[in-house]
Amino acid sequence: MTQHGCFHWNELMTRDTEKMKTFYADTVGWTFDSMDMGDGRTYWIAKVGDTPVAGLFPMEGPDFDGVEEHWMPYLAVDGVDGVLEKAKGRGAEVVRAPFDVPGIGRIAILREPGGAMIGWMTPANPA
Repeated sequence: MTQHGCFHWNELMTRDTEKMKTFYADTVGWTFDSMDMGDGRTYWIAKVGDTPVAGLFPMEGPDFDGVEEHWMPYLAVDGVDGVLEKAKGRGAEVVRAPFDVPGIGRIAILREPGGAMIGWMTPANPA
């Protein structure tokens, strides 16, 4: 697992994954692998060589009305549920309660006391 408190993942939240795939392929040489999100949407894993470096998340549906496209960073934390309770006690707002992504880890989205959004996750143990 990535060390507690270190950035683990970055994700581009976008409405046009094809446009952004082309942009990043042409500018920084990323290649992409698809991952079925299970709801008819495709998540894209950006890679440098064989190394995954970021994800492209399709912002579709009413949950994203009025939300601008943005990069979402994710910090690795030991036991996201417990650390999230500490964060709430110190002024953070939970935007999305902890949820599990099979093979990826347990994730929560919060707004820290200064107003910035961030994801915290406990990465899944490698097989």
